[in-house]
Amino acid sequence: MISRIDLRGEALPEGSALRDLLPRAEFDVEAALETVRPICEDVRHHGAAAVIDYGEKFDGVRVPGLRVPAEAITRALDELDPPVRAALEESIRRARLVHREQRRTTHTTQVVPGGTVTEKWIPVERVGLYVPGGRSVYPSSVVMNVVPAQEAGVEGVAIASPPQKEFGGLPHPTILAACALLGVDEVYAAGGAQAVAMFAYGTTDGADGADGEPGCAPVNLVTGPGNIYVAAAKRLLKGRIGIDAEAGPTEIAILADSTADPVHVAADLISQAEHDPMAASVLVTDSEELAAATEAELKTQVAASKHIDDRIAPALAGRQSAIVLVRDLADGLKVVDAYGAEHLEIQTRDAAAVADRVRNAGAIFVGPWAPVSLGDYCAGSNHVLPTGGCACHSSGLSVQSFLRGVHIVDYTRDALADVAHHVVTLAEAEDLPAHGAAVKARFGWKVPQK
Repeated sequence: MISRIDLRGEALPEGSALRDLLPRAEFDVEAALETVRPICEDVRHHGAAAVIDYGEKFDGVRVPGLRVPAEAITRALDELDPPVRAALEESIRRARLVHREQRRTTHTTQVVPGGTVTEKWIPVERVGLYVPGGRSVYPSSVVMNVVPAQEAGVEGVAIASPPQKEFGGLPHPTILAACALLGVDEVYAAGGAQAVAMFAYGTTDGADGADGEPGCAPVNLVTGPGNIYVAAAKRLLKGRIGIDAEAGPTEIAILADSTADPVHVAADLISQAEHDPMAASVLVTDSEELAAATEAELKTQVAASKHIDDRIAPALAGRQSAIVLVRDLADGLKVVDAYGAEHLEIQTRDAAAVADRVRNAGAIFVGPWAPVSLGDYCAGSNHVLPTGGCACHSSGLSVQSFLRGVHIVDYTRDALADVAHHVVTLAEAEDLPAHGAAVKARFGWKVPQK
């Protein structure tokens, strides 16, 4: 059901040599570029009509307009199951508590008397937030994208989610209800690469809403997870739009020792495998006994699960999932740092102290009572996280993702005069005399000497 990788032999290799030994899903975004390129070009030149055509081709339903009518969003909230509404409201409340604390403030540094540099944080003007709608419905992704954007002060928030045939071409009603709870009324029934292209180029070629609203205006930034074609479109259009990341298959890694409960470990591995047949579930342990007990638990728990054949079993059996045996906890830390998991659980003695030693992870879940599922919904943390080992250089979605730091330089004549000779010297050292001349001109071409 799940393979083993035994690294208990000689000393672990370093860097890429260690990474190459670890399980990872094949996710060739470069190859998908050639598939999405003509789609994006078509949307660029034909706007809403092209997006609608691709929705019919890929999602099996032709929508009368891309913009979801306001009454459909209101109706979705009115008809939402009360327990689901209560859960979403609590998820939103907790996410706001955490993300509100991430706000940055303007700060001014006096470099010299009369010379200051101010760092001002300015929100992105308009964002497009992508919410997947394939094998599962993800209203939680609405929360995780919208809350940090709103807390950052973004004025224009638009959401795209694939049209669903069973709901008359609208996105899933629970997604629409989540939009209503967050006060987002600009929602488009568009998915895949065509949705990313719609955000990048806009569809202002004409009305594309069911009741005649204007098309989707271009955005500055696109965030949110999606399939390989969404990731490829993000890569292709990066530069015209900012992106958060090229999200790959979801991942969980669990660093555990003999104190871990195999029932918990197996359940958590399955919870991630439930997403997709390419989902990665990795256990790193120095305990042969835990490894064996977890394998036994997987067999029992998988048999009782819902999505066995189409998701869980192929995910656990795939090359991206494994139980990795290590000599000791120190080696285990080296392995999880090399892996750089999207979600990393620490189920060991002194779990908090061990977690503090981790360098590379999208989010870290400490101890037996903080499963990844908690972070997916109601911890207050964000679940839009780096995948594919990108946690070694990238962060998850946050308020900072929607802010730009701008330096404001304010110097008086005396403050510039005090450093002018250094500026001119460095300009001439770089053979850029005009840079120095721009300073000299302000002092009658004679630079003050210090």
